[in-house]
Order: sequence, then C-alpha cells, then structure tokens
Amino acid sequence: MKKYYLTTPIYYTNAAPHIGHAYTTIAADTIRALKQMQGFHAILATGTDEHGVNVERAALAQGKTPREYTDTISEEFRRQWEILGLHIDRFERTTSDRHAHAVQDLFRRCRERGQVYKGHYTGQYCIFDNAYVNDAKPGDPCPDCGRPTETVVEENYYFRLSEYAEKLLALYQDQPDFIQPESRRNEVIAFVKQGLQDLSITRTSIKWGIPVPDEPQHVFYVWFDALTTYMSAVEGDKIHGDDLWPADLHLIGKEIVRFHAIYWPAFLMAADLPLPKRIFAHGWLLFENDKMSKSRGNIVRATPIHKVLGTDALRYFLLREVVFGQDGSFSFDALVGRYNSDLANGLGNLASRTLSMIHQYRAGVVPESAGDSHIAETATEATAAALDAFEKFEFSKALEIIWGLIAVVDKYIVEQAPWKQAKAEGAEKLLDQTLYTAAEALRIVTSLLSPVLPESTAKIYSQLGFTTPITDVRTKDLHWGHLPAGQSLGTVAAVFPRADPKISIEKMKELEIEEYARQQAVLGKPVPKAEPVNHITIDDFLKVDLRVGVVLDAKPVPKSDKLLHLHIDIGEPKPRSIVAGIAEVYKPEALVGRKVAIVANLAPRKLRGIESQGMIVAASLENGPASLVSFIEEVPIGARLK
Repeated sequence: MKKYYLTTPIYYTNAAPHIGHAYTTIAADTIRALKQMQGFHAILATGTDEHGVNVERAALAQGKTPREYTDTISEEFRRQWEILGLHIDRFERTTSDRHAHAVQDLFRRCRERGQVYKGHYTGQYCIFDNAYVNDAKPGDPCPDCGRPTETVVEENYYFRLSEYAEKLLALYQDQPDFIQPESRRNEVIAFVKQGLQDLSITRTSIKWGIPVPDEPQHVFYVWFDALTTYMSAVEGDKIHGDDLWPADLHLIGKEIVRFHAIYWPAFLMAADLPLPKRIFAHGWLLFENDKMSKSRGNIVRATPIHKVLGTDALRYFLLREVVFGQDGSFSFDALVGRYNSDLANGLGNLASRTLSMIHQYRAGVVPESAGDSHIAETATEATAAALDAFEKFEFSKALEIIWGLIAVVDKYIVEQAPWKQAKAEGAEKLLDQTLYTAAEALRIVTSLLSPVLPESTAKIYSQLGFTTPITDVRTKDLHWGHLPAGQSLGTVAAVFPRADPKISIEKMKELEIEEYARQQAVLGKPVPKAEPVNHITIDDFLKVDLRVGVVLDAKPVPKSDKLLHLHIDIGEPKPRSIVAGIAEVYKPEALVGRKVAIVANLAPRKLRGIESQGMIVAASLENGPASLVSFIEEVPIGARLK
C-alpha cells in the first residue's frame, strides 16, 4: 500500500480557531479520505506555529508566559478538530523538542553547505504577518494587512536565497503542478523573475523561539521554524518501510504561497533534502463578500454551525459553494439554503423514499434485479467524472456531478411510480427493478460522498444494511451491481431533517456570541460588554451637517505619526482646514482628489497648533484601522448627506 502524506498550514497561535482554519482542514480531511478510498495509506498532519514576537507580546499582555499562552491556543485547535470529527494523524507543535531538533538540523545542513552567513539587518518588519517589508520606510504600513511596520536593527544569520532564483524557476518549469492553481503558479513565477534577496533567518531582538546551535542569543525566524514542522511531524515515521517525507501535498491559503513555494523549497535544496511534490493554495473565505478578520469583527466560528446543522452541512457548503482555489463567500442564509435544497430535499429525500419503499413493498429486503441499464450507465459515467474532478480538487464540480445523478434517479422514481407498480398485476419484476435501481444508485452516491459527508453517509450506508464501515469502501467497489440482493436494510431515519431558516440562523448567531465569549474566557481576555444604546431623535440627527468634499492637498502634521493636515473643498469660498488621525492608514498623496464626507458644523478646535474646521468621517472597529467613507456614484462637491 503506497503512502500519501498531506498537510494543512501550521496554524499561528495569535488567535483561536475559526471557520477559515476549519475550511482548510476540512478540505484536507476530505482529500485524505479520497486518497484512502483510492487505496493509499493516507496521513494528514497539522499543528500550531507558536513562536515569534507577536506571540511573545500577546502572552505578555495577558500576564502569561509564552508557553502558557500557546498551550491554551494549541489545545483549542485540537479541541476544534475533535468536535468537527476531523481525522488528524499527526499534530505537531513548534514548541516540541522533536521539532526544535529538526529545525536545528536543517540549519546545520544549510550552514555546512555554505548557504547561510552572518550579517546585520536594518529595515521595516510587520509583526502581524511575520514578514519583512521591502522598500518600506519607517512608519509605512504593511502592504498586506495595512498595519504599521516596525523598524528592526539586529545581527542575523542570512540564507542565500538570491542564489536560488534559477533553480526555483527550473523546478516550476520541470514540475508544472508543483504550485497550483495556475493563477498562484504564475504569481510565484513573476515574483521570482524579479530577483530574490537573501533572507534573514534568525533574530537576536526576541527570546521566544528555537535557539541557533551554539549561539543561543539567536533564535530562528518564524518561517524557517514553522515550515520545518512538515518534516518534524513525521520524522522517523515509515509506512511499509517507506519514509513519510516528502509530503505529497501542502494545502495552504493563498496569502502564504510565497513562503511555501519559494522559501521552503530553497531551504530544502540548500540542505540537500527531498522537496514536497505539490503545493495547492486555495482562496479566502469571505463573510458576505468581505474578508474575515479580527479587526473587522466579522469572524465566524465552526462550532455553532456544527451544533445547529451538523458538521456535514458545513463541509458540504464549503466544498460545493466555493470553487476550490478561488475566493468564496460564506453567509448563514446561503448555508441554510444549501442545506435544505441539496441535503434535505436532495440526498436526504432520495435516501428516505428509497429505503422506505423497500421496507413497505419488499419487507426491508433488497430485491433481486440487475437494475435499469440506462441508470446503470449514467451512474457509471457520473462516478468516473466525479472521481476525476475530485482528483483535481474540483470539489464543487464533483458535487455538482453527483447531484446531477441524484436528480436523474429522482426523475426515474417519479416516472416508474413504484407505488403504482406495487398495485399493478404482473408488475413484480418491474417493481424489483425500480427498487433495486434506486437503492444501488443510492449506494454509489453515498459511497462517492463519504469523503465529503462522512457522518451522514455512514448512517445511510448502515440503513442500506451494510455492517462494515463506509470507510472500508474503495473506488473498485463503486461499479454498478455491488449491492447484494437479499440484504436486509437497517432502520430508516431522516439524516437531514429540514431546517427552518429563521430559527436556524438565529440560533447559530446566538451560539456564535456564546462561542466567542467562551474563547475569550479561555484566552483570558475580557469580553466587551454591549454598550447601552442612547437613542437620538431625527431632530438630533438633522443637527449634524454632513457634506461631500474633495481633498485638495494633504501632508503629515510635524512630530505626529497619526495626524494629517488636509485642505478640503466642500463648495465654500475657501477650502476647509481639517486635521485627521488617519496617517497610519493613508498616505498623503493617495488622498489628493478623493471625495470624502465631513461634519461641516463641528466647532473648530486646534490640534498640534493647527485649526481643524470640521471632522472627516471614517469607520473603525475596535483596534482596527480607519476606513474613510466614500461614494460609488458621482456626487457633487458640497452635497449634503441626509
């Protein structure tokens, strides 16, 4: 039996797990099950990335040691995967001794081959993304997350990344599927062709990390550390005599593709170690078309969905609704809609009506028949097409094909009308054929869906009368006619009871608040109390004079990192002088010509000696960056907002 080793990202312990983490891990769990169905000995590894200044500061803010802090969050990830029923074979923490030895060994191999050297670094660093920001100046925001960068000056060890551009390009050329999908591959190739700079791989400014051998004042850079987890998670493990490394698949989010497709293979090349075979970078999961983030306060957690609709409902929605590799949107409305239309009315209805009819007309025993040849041919073609789509990680397409087969079988049942055949004289064999056809199609559909819907398909499989677990099913078992005649069915019970949209959504939102509070309590963070609403009347609101203006010029306020001085034309004889605290988010030159909203009748006041004649309107969540109010349509300068 051949091995198939795949990994999720090693999740960073700067936050508790949410639906974004679940999305990647559910996809990986599905691939693991698909490979097992193909006869592979599949191993899935995940874990937690626990080092770095961001973690060190978060722990300090909570009065904890970094290890106490990461122990708590790492356990939250383990708990989440257990609740969701995900099959995790290896869970590795970057704080384990085994992992530390693996990182130090990788460094030694690189140093022995002359691929690292000492130097000094001065530049801007984003602690939130754990990345240096090239060409940035002090105070510049990170181009990825928009938050302020920090100036770093320290002695580092450098990795000779600049020497690997041609080797990496050759890798991408020789192995076109090394990076997928194609859009991510093109992105990486374009980046490498611009030229690579040597990479700092150690720090002396922080203490929370794995020490460099013989130089404990240096600790390893988080990416040199975290990426090595893919090897340390299976170090020394063998399957039928074969090492688990190299990985057959790294499954990641698109925001970390450069680290995995550039840094990681270069480190391994330098150390003369085998490279992973494939990296697949999926898109972001958006909440109602907006990226989920702590600063926006729109993070969704998987546990409330699990409690209301079941984990399979979440698995199906994520893999059916989102084209894997592209960004996709999540909403509670869409989730319940998919659940009712596809699971309750589709698969669930086919299972209950088919099995109930066999109980009613054949005493719960599968009848003897070869089945309908047309449905058999359709099922065979659909099976091949779905398996091909699954192999390409085209989950949405595969599920669409399977539901196409469900629709064909539903139509067949309606046309054959077994409830009429049961009453018609001389229609015994025709009724047997109809019932066997529906049951055998249900078996094939259920087996095909078992990697995506492991809990519900196991129930249907048992109701079909099978006593072996559905996880024992292999692709060779998907041929038509595998359902034994004479097999007694199990007890029929609804697998997907229809959900009331209003009640279900309200309950999930209620549980979302509870789960957020629980996570905050576990992490030792206070739960923000809802502020009482102080209602105003329409007369109060009409007192605020909101006007449309255009920014004529903008410049930093001296000796201030947060303030900009703007002149804004709102249709008056003279432009307004306004001081705004948006310098950490917006560059002055980017604001010129932009239309904004201002409070025009606010009493003037002086800020840093500059008179501010009004206030610019911006939205901001707690601890998040400001976002200026803008206009989609063409709005005249001076127009009043009502």
